[in-house]
Amino acid sequence: MKISQRPIPQTTERLADNMPITLQRIYHARGVTNPSQLEYRLNRLAAPNLFDIGKAATILADSIERAEKILIVGDFDADGATSTTLAMRALRAMGANEPEYLVPNRFEYGYGLTPEIVAVAAQSSPQVIITVDNGIASIAGVAAANALGIKVVVTDHHLPGDELPEAAAIVNPSHPACDFPSKALAGVGVIFYVMSKLRAVLSERNWFERSHIPMPKMADWLDLVALGTVADVVPLDHNNRILVQQGIQRIQAGLAAPGILALLEVAGRDHRQLKSSDLGFAVGPRLNAAGRLDDMSIGIECLLTDQPHIAREYAQQLDSFNRERKAIEADMKRQAETALAQLPELDHMPNGLCFYHPDWHQGVIGILASRMKEKCHRPVIAFAPAGPDEIKGSARSIPGIHIRDALDLLAKRHPSLLQKFGGHAMAAGMSIREQDYESFSRAFDEIITEWATPELLQATILTDGPLVAQDFSLNFAQQLQQAGPWGQAFPEPCFDGVFNVLQQRIVGEKHLKLVLQEPNAGLVLDGIHFFVDLDHWPNSCDKVRAVYKLDINEFRGQRNLQLIIDHIEPYQD
Repeated sequence: MKISQRPIPQTTERLADNMPITLQRIYHARGVTNPSQLEYRLNRLAAPNLFDIGKAATILADSIERAEKILIVGDFDADGATSTTLAMRALRAMGANEPEYLVPNRFEYGYGLTPEIVAVAAQSSPQVIITVDNGIASIAGVAAANALGIKVVVTDHHLPGDELPEAAAIVNPSHPACDFPSKALAGVGVIFYVMSKLRAVLSERNWFERSHIPMPKMADWLDLVALGTVADVVPLDHNNRILVQQGIQRIQAGLAAPGILALLEVAGRDHRQLKSSDLGFAVGPRLNAAGRLDDMSIGIECLLTDQPHIAREYAQQLDSFNRERKAIEADMKRQAETALAQLPELDHMPNGLCFYHPDWHQGVIGILASRMKEKCHRPVIAFAPAGPDEIKGSARSIPGIHIRDALDLLAKRHPSLLQKFGGHAMAAGMSIREQDYESFSRAFDEIITEWATPELLQATILTDGPLVAQDFSLNFAQQLQQAGPWGQAFPEPCFDGVFNVLQQRIVGEKHLKLVLQEPNAGLVLDGIHFFVDLDHWPNSCDKVRAVYKLDINEFRGQRNLQLIIDHIEPYQD
């Protein structure tokens, strides 16, 4: 494992007169070079000038005025659930005629607007279908809807292929004709902009006055935008940080969907102290568990209800799904590690790794791929059965290797191997025939081997360097917590340093509790490393090099500084 300090671009502009030097260094290392990039007011959001957004809003406004049925087709992850919920809440608030939603069950229909889902949708006779967090690859599905006379408005954020669907409107920041400045919007961010534009069009038509409907406030749904954006792990560029920060503030004030508050409650989180990481590690997984193991409509209904007691019932159900998901994941991970142990050592291991077991659960392979990618620091695809002679894969990549582009190249070189695929730079999904698994695995490894340099395959932890003695304080830890929102491509600050070990012991099942001494100033600090490797810890070393985050531990009314250790290794002078 290599530990490196994040590079800091040359800049002379001071971000704020009263900002600690260390915090300014942290911001500079994340590309913040002027104070405006830290302004998170809503009026700093990019204008809603996405390609086709005006056309989409006009279609929906016409449909609302004509009291037509609008059907939302969502996705079965947290981004899809929040996108569907936001669209439902917004359309209802704007006077749409009983909008409905449909989320394909991943085990029966798979992802996106397929012809099969269009056939199901047609049973409710919609005039308009809105896709949220999907649709950009639904060539056949859109064609099937067109054949039935159903207009399709695609709202998506995934990368398009060589062919675009013939939808009535396509709103996607990744559309080749879209010059929207933030390409990092999640699906929920895209539908937020579409609904904002719809509200503007309806307002211009005096719809709210004519219908005696109060014009809704778009800010009321920023809690959903924050949750979907963080849970989908999209880069937190400036625009996304505004959306997330505004949503977090609403949740902290208790102005959130009862379902979000209930999910935080079952996760043991205080909404008043909410951090962006709570959305990613506590709320998102519980919401995702519904789509992984059962039906995402349970998660959507949790977010849609305005009754706190009903929200709590749904949240308890989602929490139960999440516990079940963890148990399934643990079994699958053990099987994958057994398969990994049979491969050559790291220097001779395939550069693109594929794993498959006929007993694996299709809803959990994405998490498994992520875990194995972290373990091996290589692009990983995990497969599970999906039907007669069909297996579905979920891919996770490492920085520097664009996984969707790799699959696109594989499809061009081997047209018969991939049945369908789609995704992002860091994650993708696909379907192949079970009989093609070995051929696919070899083809995937060949492409990754061509692209991967030794540097890319070297696992590296980027830190913000060492801290000086005065930074080890509750005040600075509090400043770091408030300096976010932290997340993908805007990572929470972490530091590295060498410490004397005064005490070390295991607490719980496999957490390493430490008492450390900062050698220069002699400061004594508590530290904890969760899920440590019990084969190596505790040990007899008296010095360690640690990569850590500053945290505030609150227990029985006492607040103490604590180091959350992400990586630890014995250190010798």
